[in-house]
Amino acid sequence: MRLTSFLLKASKLPKDYANFPKSYVKRVMAQVEWRTPKGPQYRPAVIQRKKYYYGLARPWQTEFWNENMPGVPSRHVYVEPIVWTVFRGDRVEILVGKDKGKQGIVNYIVKERNWVCVEGLNCEHRTVTNEGVTQVMKTEMPLLVTTQVALVDPTDNKPTKVEWRYTEDGEKVRVSVRSGRVVPIPLMAEETYDCKSPSAYSEQPKDTRAKELEKITFVPKLMTFEQEIMEELGIKEERVPAKTYWY
Repeated sequence: MRLTSFLLKASKLPKDYANFPKSYVKRVMAQVEWRTPKGPQYRPAVIQRKKYYYGLARPWQTEFWNENMPGVPSRHVYVEPIVWTVFRGDRVEILVGKDKGKQGIVNYIVKERNWVCVEGLNCEHRTVTNEGVTQVMKTEMPLLVTTQVALVDPTDNKPTKVEWRYTEDGEKVRVSVRSGRVVPIPLMAEETYDCKSPSAYSEQPKDTRAKELEKITFVPKLMTFEQEIMEELGIKEERVPAKTYWY
């Protein structure tokens, strides 16, 4: 039974950045020191920064660059590898601190540090004075998903542990360990900077149409490249190939 439960667990979810394309994030945060010129005579090689310090700022923000200035070694932070089960929009209960026992909605996630921020809870207040005007700023501080927060079971609204499993239809879902109920993924997790939900997105003039993407443009065949060209040009092969021997 234990082996079956282990095999039914979903693999570790890939890290994302507010639903931005990974290629964009990789290009924005790259600090390239040297790269070989383009050309067939050069072996592709690049010297760039590989380790970054991750805080609450995202890689495309100025604060991230201030924390990872070129030439300054990054601070090493040990992060526990986990199977991620918390998404934006989830209701969680805080297990530590002054807000222990309170429940709130997750509105920010930093997977590189196993951090989540809960809306309106675990806040830090600081005083800022600007041109003689004093203001009090409220900032939501991060919490560890491993020990400081727990997902709320929709059955009884109490904290519970969650596992990834598969349904009979092959769908990957989150299941409460205590009650066995499926914990649905909130719609807020699908929000992007373009739309609230992918299903509600309206196609723009410069977008590739969904019908075009669904067209099957490649049909696999047991033909060589030359044979496919001959078929397209209407050339019939009447020669009989000689026998080939393999040793």
